[in-house]
Amino acid sequence: MTVLADPTLDVAAVRKDFPILARRVHDKPLVYLDNAATSQTPRQVIETLDHYYRHYNANIHRGLHTLADEATAAYEQAREVVRGFMGAAERREIVFTRGTTEAINLVANSWGRTHLKPGDEVLVSQLEHHSNIVPWQLLAEQLGFRIRMIPVDERGALDMAAYRDLFNERTRLVAVNHISNAFGTINPVREMAAIAHEHGALILVDGAQAIPHEPVDVQSIDADFYAFSGHKVYGPTGVGVLYGKAALLEAMPPWQGGGEMIKTVSFDAGTTYADIPHKFEAGTPPIANVIALGRALEWVTDVGIARIGAWEQQLLSHANGRLADIDGLRILGTAPHKAGVISFVVEGAHAQDIGLLIDQLGVAIRTGNHCAQPLLHHFGVEATCRASFAAYNTQEEVDTFVEALQRVVAMVR
Repeated sequence: MTVLADPTLDVAAVRKDFPILARRVHDKPLVYLDNAATSQTPRQVIETLDHYYRHYNANIHRGLHTLADEATAAYEQAREVVRGFMGAAERREIVFTRGTTEAINLVANSWGRTHLKPGDEVLVSQLEHHSNIVPWQLLAEQLGFRIRMIPVDERGALDMAAYRDLFNERTRLVAVNHISNAFGTINPVREMAAIAHEHGALILVDGAQAIPHEPVDVQSIDADFYAFSGHKVYGPTGVGVLYGKAALLEAMPPWQGGGEMIKTVSFDAGTTYADIPHKFEAGTPPIANVIALGRALEWVTDVGIARIGAWEQQLLSHANGRLADIDGLRILGTAPHKAGVISFVVEGAHAQDIGLLIDQLGVAIRTGNHCAQPLLHHFGVEATCRASFAAYNTQEEVDTFVEALQRVVAMVR
């Protein structure tokens, strides 16, 4: 697409890059507001996937033929794109995974299994996606360390005073999301990292919801680990990233064994491992998806991540204003700093009924617990409806969503 010098996002130009937005659902124009689950994919990324399979589909790092060389070069160039996008110091600090979930499990099973012991404590926030809760619970059951919860206030913002008070000489790690997938709360991860480091603890940041919406600089945050998924940031599914400080990654053992992650293998002398990041990339990686992820991040850079975030804030403000007109609607998560996510319930209407019926009007939102059951239970609900915004959404789509919601609420009450 052609990017204008004006700081305002050219949404019409952005939308032209997304072929799926021309689709009709139940004979209605598609209004896609489920971006916190998966963003749509621009044609440039789709073309990158197609080009790989048509022209240089080959395994990487091992071959000496032309196709293998081209695939390896594209794969490693994608690593450099990711490094620059998130402000990592070195390319070797970027590990490709299948997604945020695998990245967190990698840290839990490599760093955690090595460094955590009975009596240690890991701080996990009440805002977390299950992917940043369950891996630590599984490991705690095996190793005997304790998980302590960082609470939220009535707005869905982390209680920072309580966070400070949770630290003691046994605290080893903080695991927290940058932005809540359920409420959109933006956490002060830079401040949280500084507090953790003051107490000799590390911090792992789940950045799946932040990378698509605001500039991220892992060095400025001083994150020890930072994870995100490709499909949240206009890329393909099945690929993600773990950033880790080089010294930490070097000291961590592999968590999967196989090809590519070794230097030597011998029945007599045992196995020696590859240098980072390859030590953590066992087997054939998702080559095409990694290359396409690099292209997605280039697309975001061309459009402007700050520009995207500012536009989504406008959509959030507009939607909040319109939703205030619906009687009985309650928004959960009203933190003063939040991303373009609105999680709500309507008195007398079940979230699932709203989701199914609003789909009939061409509007895609998410309903359920959003893989955040502890958070929703704290607020006394089993499920919410969630609308979440991306670069290609418009104020007209917000209006369509609100008008459709009004019709559906009138039907189910």
